[in-house]
Amino acid sequence: MSAEHDTSWDEDVRVAVYRAFAEHGRPPTAPELADAAHGSLAVAKQALHRLAEQRHVVLDDCEHVVMAHPFAAIPLGFSVMGANTLWWGGCAWDAFAIPHLVKAEPEVLVATRCRGCGEPQALMVDAQTPPPGDLVAHFLVPAARMWDDVVHTCGNQRLFCGESCVDGWLAETGQAKGYVMDLRTLWRLAAGWYDGRLDHGYTRRDPAAAAAYFDQAGLSGPFWS
Repeated sequence: MSAEHDTSWDEDVRVAVYRAFAEHGRPPTAPELADAAHGSLAVAKQALHRLAEQRHVVLDDCEHVVMAHPFAAIPLGFSVMGANTLWWGGCAWDAFAIPHLVKAEPEVLVATRCRGCGEPQALMVDAQTPPPGDLVAHFLVPAARMWDDVVHTCGNQRLFCGESCVDGWLAETGQAKGYVMDLRTLWRLAAGWYDGRLDHGYTRRDPAAAAAYFDQAGLSGPFWS
């Protein structure tokens, strides 16, 4: 087996990607990637492509890591500020997930704007209780199609002042209504979805396990199947 096709480094590269985001708010540098693959950047890049095929990361055309959920390397509507680190949150779901995943930052300030009216919004989100407030989250893309264009999907999981702002935005953009949830439901969805992702041995949920998780969070129906 050639070095480029040696999959034994894939998990080390995956963990290096996630820990760089968790600890520094950015994707790993080229030297950091190479270090994770026994000093070979070529091996690390091959690993990244396999990880992208397995939906662990999202790459752009230049082989750069754009997303490693719940982290993003590009702005998609949310900034997430802890005591020591600032992240781009990939979406409302991911922004709420960060304090659950990054145990060193159990409370974060999530800042965004209402997608409908543009009103700035800021929420303190922690790993203990859902934040108060009347904001709602609107998810445009159903679960079965979320990975068709994951950057588009995440860019359209946004917070709104209320359902009237959702309806106004949908009318303005000519799009069909997706799924609206309150902050408590969003918090439950985010709370355990990424458990273990920073550690070696993480495995993604299969569709049945994902459906069970959604149901436990109070999310059911065709949108989530």
